[in-house]
Amino acid sequence: MVDLEPLRSELERAGRLSLTVKVIPKASRTEIASILADGSIKLKVAAVPEKGKANTAICEFLAHEFGVAKSSVSIVRGAAASTKLIRIVA
Repeated sequence: MVDLEPLRSELERAGRLSLTVKVIPKASRTEIASILADGSIKLKVAAVPEKGKANTAICEFLAHEFGVAKSSVSIVRGAAASTKLIRIVA
């Protein structure tokens, strides 16, 4: 289990958070696999990367993990790439 508490604290303090996420689609379940050496998050997603299904699953999962509305999570860059820049607003 990856400790997201420092990121949650940063979101609470600043009111927004930008994350670089490396996505692994078609996993057995959706979960945060690890924090990589460069500070980005490795995220396994059960959804397939077709018609935005994986992107929707990413936003829903991160909204749940950070306790915000789904509309508060957006993909800023990399919608069609495996590395994405995600913005979360409290």
